[in-house]
Order: sequence, then structure tokens, then C-alpha cells
Amino acid sequence: MIDIGTARASRSGPDITGLPAGAMDAIVMARHGDPFAVLGPHKIAQGLWEVRAMLPGAKAVSVVSHDGVSVFEVMEKRHPDGFFVARFSSRERPDYRLKIDWGTATELRQDPYRFGSVLHDSDVRQLREVGNDATYRFLGAQQRAHEGASGFSFAIWAPNARRVSVVGDFNNWDGRAHAMRLRHDGGVWELFIPDLKIGSRYKFEILGAGGNLLPLKADPVAFAAELRPDTASLLYGAPDFKWSDADWMAKRGQGDPRKKPTTIYEVHLGSWMRVPEENNRSLTYRELAEKLIPYVQEMGFSHIELLPITEHPFDGSWGYQTISLFAPTSRFGTPEDFHYFVEAAHAAGIGIILDWVPGHFPVDGHGFGQMDGTHLYEHADPRQGFHQDWGTYIYNFGRSEVASFLVANARFWLERYHLDGLRVDAVASMLYLDYSRKHGEWIPNRYGGNENLEAIDFLRKMNETAYAHSPGATTVAEESTAWPGVSQPTYTGGLGFGFKWNMGWMHDTLRFISKEPVHRRYHYHDLTFGLLYAFSENFILPISHDEVVHGKGSLLGRMPGDEWQRFANMRAYLGFMWGHPGKKLLFMGQEFAQGREWNHDSSIEWDLLQYPVHSGVKDLVRDLNHLYRAIPALHELDCEPRGFEWLVADDSDNSVIAWVRNGEKDGDIAVVVSNFTPVPRENYRLGVPFSGFYREALNTDAGIYGGSNLGNAGGVNAEEAESHGRPYSLDLTLPPLSTLIFERRGG
Repeated sequence: MIDIGTARASRSGPDITGLPAGAMDAIVMARHGDPFAVLGPHKIAQGLWEVRAMLPGAKAVSVVSHDGVSVFEVMEKRHPDGFFVARFSSRERPDYRLKIDWGTATELRQDPYRFGSVLHDSDVRQLREVGNDATYRFLGAQQRAHEGASGFSFAIWAPNARRVSVVGDFNNWDGRAHAMRLRHDGGVWELFIPDLKIGSRYKFEILGAGGNLLPLKADPVAFAAELRPDTASLLYGAPDFKWSDADWMAKRGQGDPRKKPTTIYEVHLGSWMRVPEENNRSLTYRELAEKLIPYVQEMGFSHIELLPITEHPFDGSWGYQTISLFAPTSRFGTPEDFHYFVEAAHAAGIGIILDWVPGHFPVDGHGFGQMDGTHLYEHADPRQGFHQDWGTYIYNFGRSEVASFLVANARFWLERYHLDGLRVDAVASMLYLDYSRKHGEWIPNRYGGNENLEAIDFLRKMNETAYAHSPGATTVAEESTAWPGVSQPTYTGGLGFGFKWNMGWMHDTLRFISKEPVHRRYHYHDLTFGLLYAFSENFILPISHDEVVHGKGSLLGRMPGDEWQRFANMRAYLGFMWGHPGKKLLFMGQEFAQGREWNHDSSIEWDLLQYPVHSGVKDLVRDLNHLYRAIPALHELDCEPRGFEWLVADDSDNSVIAWVRNGEKDGDIAVVVSNFTPVPRENYRLGVPFSGFYREALNTDAGIYGGSNLGNAGGVNAEEAESHGRPYSLDLTLPPLSTLIFERRGG
């Protein structure tokens, strides 16, 4: 307890020097690496305490009682920049407040330097343990109660920094006001600041390893951030939402995802739909919940895949150069608004997959490149740490704190935001040390090879952790090479992804469909080659955003011929894709045959739906999605060779291709046949494995889709006439530039 009667000891008591030599100047100059050794309450003799405070801009300061009523001591201003000292008697550590006269207002404030450390030793150790969620539980700005006070605790990993301060709206962005404490056991700086307001802006001011002041750094673990072009982090605290999607979360974990009818609508939220009458603004998360989700539900897609919505400074990166990996971008609203969007999707039976970018990060000054004046998150050697194609840093996956940071981020989106999957961007660039590099521009691994062993370990650990903690969620690799076992379990030597994008299928088939029909006979192998490896991985067939940018035009723009042929080609290709083994992904706008190349600064071309040829393609995609769900043979064995049988793989002269899709139940099959020429083919005999009636479940040439309405009158009975090595056959009419899907039920 403080003895107020002797509170003037600082002026009348013994001459005791409590302040270390040079300490005040170091604090004032923001050069002191251990502010708690100087600031706050310090016992300088038995029963004698000294309180020191650095308050730039303060006119006068008093040490007062907890309730602010009793004045213990008026502080002496030892330095004109705001260094204050008070000395008084107390038999125990004083519980006090600082009453600050700013000249224009008076404030009663708790002194952050009277509080003990927030992090325990075990907390700091966990930050190096790859697989746990310590990063987002302990680092960043955490809203919490501490030693009887409410506020925010700040923590940042910067082991080589000489000094780190929290700066923000609450201290006039002055790095002298809230210098942090270094935890030497983990290289983590921390500080608890009471009474801060949610939504306040903040950054970290760092004196680097070389003694130079770095650009102000956004928080690598910020949970919210300012709208670009502003770059500050926002005080929100780790999200802990109340969810009402328990049924969805339980249901998604049931069954084998390889056997489920997965069709993905890939979306760039900023350009899916805009509001022209309001300066062409994008929709908010809540508006997207009301418009995008019902649209996707009506179209029959099972999932929405979002181009990265983690906070990023440059719209033109589409989110792939992210600064704040834990913050949903403020372009469309708050973290609560994004939570609302995810809840709405789950209520509608739609999963959300996030494009996730752990391969590289931008070099913007406010980002976490050279975070403490050294190459902390990235490799120091540019042959390992700099991506030449994208002008970005590459993570140092071999550093445990970095791998822990990234794996925790994967957990964060799956657990705190209930996302249903992560599509991992640019996996090939992570796997190969010589990715897009010439001889001499890369460093071999310890065995002399080009495999990035540290990245491989990281990806395996990330996948193991994601599946262990988020039942029913899935991970997808965008991997463009022949790396073996991408979607195989880690215990068999695989990378552990649930699925892999089939980039080879996409390139081959787009090359084929872009040819004039008269030349397609010479490129027929582009249709068949993919089946040589179709079951080596769990594949997703992607027609993604990458195929409709950078001069490639739209999917419709790839199609040759006059207008009728272009639309017929596109319908036939989509039918071929939905009938082919593999899950499906289609980028927004292609579902109604957008005419122009995608532009991230403008809405997709919704006005085209007034034209029957475009609305017909939209109706086709909707019906393909519903058919894909309704016919088990089209999805149950997507990833298994027993789910596929060739019927026609050699009719290059007619550019006709056909196969059987098998279901789990004997006799449950679908027959898919495509005619990629504009020539109708009457009496085309096609061998089939069973007798019975084959219902024409879908015809891309149907009049309702904009076709010529040529077909098979709803279905065909199999005849006992051998063809294509089968005991039965169908006598078919193949419409021009079309795909037909027939269903035959077992029994």
C-alpha cells in the first residue's frame, strides 16, 4: 500500500539514482531495446518506488490512485520530449494510473509498463512447433483481459530487431510511446496495452538489425486491415464467431469426397457483379450472400472457389500477392460480414473453397519482407528467396517459425471461418528449386537434386494438419507437372492433397477445340491422351481464370467458325467436360459464354443473358450440374479406373469420341458420345455393354440450349448387334458439334 504521507520522497528523500545512465536518452531517441527495464514502476530502495513514463506531447502527468481520485505524486518532466519520473514510498508494488494533461484534454490512463508478460514460455515455444494454432492465438493483436484490465496484447516475431514499438491512432503513431518487450527465448516482442478500441489502426515500428528504422510494418497476423490504398492493420482480435452451421459441418465429413458430385464455380468477388449506378462499385460480402449464393444454388454448383480474399494492396494481383494472410479483405466488408457470407453459403448447401497462397508474398515495404531488417520469412539468397516471374519473395519453408506461421494460417481459415477447402496456388513453383530458373540461378538440394525438400515437408505437414483438424474439408493442388503422388496420402509417400487440378487435360482439350473442325482429325490424340493418366491422381478438370486472361480471350473466343458453330462448339465441349472423369471447375462468366476476356475491374457480361444463345449455354451448364448429381455413374467413380471404359477412341476421321461411365451398382452406366464436326451423323452404330433402354439424358444440341434440335427422340433401345467389341449396340443420330449423355439403369 502506498503511504501518501511520504509521497514526496522523490524531492525530500535520499538522493538515490534509480535511472540507469543513458537510459532516458535511449528511450527518448527510441533506441532502447528493453523498455521495461526503464519504464513503469521500479523498486529503487526498500519501500521506495519510482515510476517512469514516456508520453510524447504530454504537458503534465500525475501518478494517481486506481480510481483516479487520490494523487500520489506529480511527475517531474525530465526531458522536454515527454519523459516523466515520480518517486514515492510504498510497502508493495503500487497499483496506479497516470493522469495526463495533453493541453487540450485530460486523460486517465493505465500504464502498460506496470503489467507483466502475457505470453508464457510454453506459448513462445509453440510458435516453433509446426502444426499447432499458436500463431493466431498468441501473435498479432489479441483482445484479452490481463491482470484485471481489458485491452489488446500485441506480439510479433522479429528476433533480430533492436527495438519494436506498436504505433497507431492511440499514440499519434509515435514509436516512443509503446515500445515492446523482447522475449529472448523466442525472438518475440510483446506488449499489453489496456483500454484500446476495436477498429483502431495500428502498425509496428521496427529498428532493424542494422540500426536503421524500417518502413512501418503491417501486422503479419492482423485479423482485419484498412481498405487500400491505406495499409494499416485494424484492432479486431482473433475471430470467434457464433455459428449455426453444425448440420452442414457434420454432413460434409460423411462419405468419400472422391465419390461426391463436386462442381466448382470459381469467382473473383470484386468483378462477379458490380453496381454501375454507384460508381461501378463491387458488391459487399452481405450483398454477395444475397445474390451470388442463390445464383450458384440455382445453377447446381456444389462449391464456390474464391480467388484470394486475404488482404492485398494491389487489385491487379487478384489477391495472389497478399500482405495480411489472416484478414479477409476490407474491400467487401468486415470479418463479421465475411462470416455472414460463409454462413449463408452453408445454409444453401454450398461449400466455400479459398485460393490460398503459401508460395510467395509481395515485396511492399509495409509487408513482412525483411521484417526485422533481415531476411526473416524469406530466404536471404535470391536464388532461393526471390521469385523472378512475379517479383515476389519466396518463403523459407525450412524455418520452423515460418512453416508454423503458414500451417496455422491454413488451420485459421478452415477452423475459424469454417471454410470447406483450400486450393493451394502455384504448387509447382514450390516443389522445384529450379522452377522458371536457368542454369546457375538456383541452388540444388543436399542430394544435388532440384526438389525443394523443405517445401515438400511443409506441404505434407500442412495437409496432415488440415485433415486432422477439419473433417470433411479438402485441399486442392494447382500443380502443373508430372510430380507423382500429389493427391496420395503422405504415409504412402504422397504430398497428401485431396485433389489436383488436371492442367494437362485442360491444355490438351482447349488446343483441340480451338482447331477448325476440318483439322481436328489430326489432333484427336489431344482428346484421348488424358485418359492415359486420368486415374493417377484425384483430378479436378479446371477451366479457370488463368484461361480467360492475358490475351487468351474467353472460352467462347477459343471456338472457331461462325456464330452458330462457336456456340455449338462450346456447348459440345462443356458436355464433353462434364461427362469426362474428374470433378469440374468453371470460372465465372463462362457458364453463359461471356464474349470478352475477363477484366478484374469490371463486372462479367450479365447483359448477354438477354440473348437466347447465351442464356442457352447457361441453361446447359445448370442442367449438366444437376445431371452430374442425379446420375451416380457420372460422379461415383470419377477417380477410379473401373469407372471408365472406352467405346470409341479411334474415330479421328469423324472426330467422334465415346466412352462408358460406370457407377457403383452393376449395370448403372452413362454413355457419353461427342461429335466434334459440324456434320450430322445418322445411323452411327455405337457398341454398348448392356441391353435395355438408354435414355437420352442430355443433348447439347437441344433447341432449348440454342441447338438445331437434332437427336434421338428421348432415347434408344440397345440392339443385339455386336459393335466396337460389345455384344449390344445403339443406332444413334449424332447432331453436329454436340455431346450426348445417355443413362442406363441397372437391373
